[in-house]
Amino acid sequence: MDFLINLFLAFHIIGIAALLGGFLAQTKLLKAGQARISPGMLHGALTMLVTGLALVGLNEAGDGEVNHVKVTVKLGILATLTTFAYLRRNDERVPAGIFGAIGLLTTVNIFLATLW
Repeated sequence: MDFLINLFLAFHIIGIAALLGGFLAQTKLLKAGQARISPGMLHGALTMLVTGLALVGLNEAGDGEVNHVKVTVKLGILATLTTFAYLRRNDERVPAGIFGAIGLLTTVNIFLATLW
């Protein structure tokens, strides 16, 4: 069971890297109003969503302890940013507020995961 948990955790981190990396790579474009949702950002968000749910299930099934309040807050944030990314995936230019919110929410989720 530990191997599966660690495997899904590794994929979860890869999803975070894809989402945050796609955001950070476009910060110059954000200032110019040219930022867009890259496929890697959307796939990273979806990877985080699927692997996060799998991690909760695996920890519930095993000996792991699950903080349900933390999981609910993180899931709400992730669902919000995934919805933003999905709805704006085909736009040539994403409004700076929405694109910035995706980066901010991703960063908040990282801090919640590590500090809570």
